[in-house]
Amino acid sequence: MAQFSFPQQTGFYRGKVRDVYTISDHFLVMVASDRISAFDVILPRPIPYKGQVLNQIAAFMLGSTRDICPNWLLEVPAPQVSIGKKCVPFRIEMVVRGNLTGHAWRTYASGKRELCGAMMPDGMKENDYFPQPIITPSTKAAEGHDEDISPREIIETGLATEKEWETLSSYAFQLFERGKAIAAKQGLILVDTKYEFGLLDGEVVLMDEIHTPDSSRYFYSDGYVERQERGERQKQLSKEFVREWLIANNFMGKEGQTVPEMTDDWVDTISKRYIELYEKVIGQAFIPQTLSDKDTHQRILAALEKLTS
Repeated sequence: MAQFSFPQQTGFYRGKVRDVYTISDHFLVMVASDRISAFDVILPRPIPYKGQVLNQIAAFMLGSTRDICPNWLLEVPAPQVSIGKKCVPFRIEMVVRGNLTGHAWRTYASGKRELCGAMMPDGMKENDYFPQPIITPSTKAAEGHDEDISPREIIETGLATEKEWETLSSYAFQLFERGKAIAAKQGLILVDTKYEFGLLDGEVVLMDEIHTPDSSRYFYSDGYVERQERGERQKQLSKEFVREWLIANNFMGKEGQTVPEMTDDWVDTISKRYIELYEKVIGQAFIPQTLSDKDTHQRILAALEKLTS
């Protein structure tokens, strides 16, 4: 997708998979591209409809949680585009975990029972449910990897006040419960996810995408108990299959490694898997939409004119 230009534009940032435009230091135009990344590397070929899939899942989930807390989203003028309020972000990712999986499991398996100030009980197996969901926050690093941090350290270092932390954690737990309920209707388990918040006129506001397969891990609920009892891997709904393909082809983003060839068939397979993710997560048929750059630009301009008039 082309790089656009807008009236009163005051900033532009190109991330791994999204282009973000700042308008009048008040609004953000977020364009979800079809770029795909893994191991902190942008893969060489875009995935048709991936941007639309993630943008529309995020819009659905933000709309389904607006009664819990305010969020940044104002308009979705095009399949891959969201426009919302610019907030001052907290430099924290609120990671909520319902199951002992991923980073939490690796920490647990090493013998530790505390992660980011949250206690994990003895006697658990990988992928077991925690007695109650836990929050394991991390810092949002400007460069390099995010770092684990405890609520006490967040308050002591001034990343949030004690009152702000109480609001952030309360919102995160409520959002996770809503996400679990939405997932359960679709025969899924929301295992873990991350939320990002900011301040707008002194109010805590939910930012960015939520409950998408790029920011969350889902298990299939059918057969979960049996797989746990047999000690088998859980069936996941995420983009993990892309990472697994890269690993099988000797690529993990390390120096000297080469991204394997992405054939037309493989690109088509990834696209279809993302469409499956959409339909499974929100329970609606996916309607592919392809707009030209010109049409996308015109729709954004019209939405901005309405918002700024």
